[in-house]
Amino acid sequence: MKSIFLRIYGGMLAVLVLVGLLGTLGLQQLNEVRADQHRESLAAGTFRLMAHNMQSMTPIERRQAANLWGRLLGIPLRVRTLEDVSLEPRLEARLLAGQVLVEQMRPNSVTVFSLVSAADRLVLTGEVEQLSEQLARATIYLLIDELIRYPETEQPQRLAELKQTHGFGYELELLTRNSASLDDDQRRRLDEGDTVMALVRGGEAIRVFAAIAGTPWIMSLGPLYQLNPYPPQLLVAIAVLGLSLIGLTVYLLVRQLEQRMRVVERAATRIAGGNLETRVPDAGTDSVARLARAFNGMASHLQRLLAVQREMVSAVAHELRTPVARLRFGLEMAADAQSPEARAKYLVGMDGDIDDLDRLVDEMLVYTRLERGSPELNFQPVDLGALVDQVIGELAPLRADVRVERGPCSAGDSLVDAEPHYLRRALSNLITNAMRHAETRVQVSFTLDAERATLSVEDDGPGVPEEAWEKVFTPFLRLDDSRTRASGGHGLGLSIVRRISYWHGGRSHVGHSELGGARFSLSWPRKRAR
Repeated sequence: MKSIFLRIYGGMLAVLVLVGLLGTLGLQQLNEVRADQHRESLAAGTFRLMAHNMQSMTPIERRQAANLWGRLLGIPLRVRTLEDVSLEPRLEARLLAGQVLVEQMRPNSVTVFSLVSAADRLVLTGEVEQLSEQLARATIYLLIDELIRYPETEQPQRLAELKQTHGFGYELELLTRNSASLDDDQRRRLDEGDTVMALVRGGEAIRVFAAIAGTPWIMSLGPLYQLNPYPPQLLVAIAVLGLSLIGLTVYLLVRQLEQRMRVVERAATRIAGGNLETRVPDAGTDSVARLARAFNGMASHLQRLLAVQREMVSAVAHELRTPVARLRFGLEMAADAQSPEARAKYLVGMDGDIDDLDRLVDEMLVYTRLERGSPELNFQPVDLGALVDQVIGELAPLRADVRVERGPCSAGDSLVDAEPHYLRRALSNLITNAMRHAETRVQVSFTLDAERATLSVEDDGPGVPEEAWEKVFTPFLRLDDSRTRASGGHGLGLSIVRRISYWHGGRSHVGHSELGGARFSLSWPRKRAR
């Protein structure tokens, strides 16, 4: 993805979806385990008590007890062998260890297993659709049936022993009538032998009460809670897990970006320290990659500018030396002139040297303005034919022995999008350069099509060797052939042409001319994107 925002947002969204799926699946699996544990905690004590009571019974008594207790519980109870129930070895081992099993054997119901006799491999089973109030009532009946076998004073101790021995998963207490939180109607129902159920803790749980006949005791069972599928602790754990995964994802995404940004920072520090060769990896298409490419472009441009600056300082110093020396010589000779005519001759020479210095400064300013960054360009429609005729008319008289003429040009509309001032300067530089090296003839032509405009200037001079076609655009460079210092100029004209073509979105190049000399061309898009 190209956008850093989309990358981070997409990563967070993916993590949220993943956390949602994992949370839902994990909560479902966990609730299944919690439901089994909840059912086991409610049923374990009752089924252990029934199985314990069956240990000393005969087979007939066991069947009778199973039928009686089954009616109390509202579920079918059976005493079966381990071979008959066919449990997995893992479950069978847990059962033989004294654990009550609650297993999902059929849809919408569970089967409870409790060991009756390990020696005889007998197990009490009951298929339960839901662990309801009837189980609580039956449990109280079984407990009271156990307690009435003991004296009244020993019953609390015996109840505590039963709770510990058979592992009831809820509280069992013997209360007096005054200590039990019951209203008058509930006490009346207890006196009539009924079992009373009361909501506690805002309806989150129930307690079951039953009076033990002939004693002051009221047995209390519970509170019994419904299974909460969304306990706060579990929701907090899922939230913490989700936030941790989101934080980890954001960290990994941002860490990668930070590392890449740190590379750019270190590169900028090295460049600031003078190491202009430093570059940063720019692979990819995202914002950081685009920043890296822009940074490398900036570094290359800065390196080139500094190189040009160094070359320019050196070249300017060299270029200034000759006219300044001529000026000093002219001043000395003018001071020693014996006649007004001789003095005037030296003054005219000094004026030419000053003009030469002025042209040098002007070209340096133009080149610096074009080289240092994006200049202020005002593109507008320009009549290329009229511009060519105007510049030819201005420059042709400067060298009478060279004929400057208009060559073959595209017929019809000659309007192009360009910056008038800089295009005129480029054309003037090309024509001036051609006149400087031509023998007798300079030809200016242009071609236009729907996409591009091409302006060409040719001469019949010595031409430019192919190996030097790119070098001629280097600032202050002069070739060592016939295009030498004797032809004049400062070596900046063609460099200015190349920079003007660059800012027009075009290119400049040199080649051989049919006239026998060099052909310089400037090509750029005819229509500028609006």
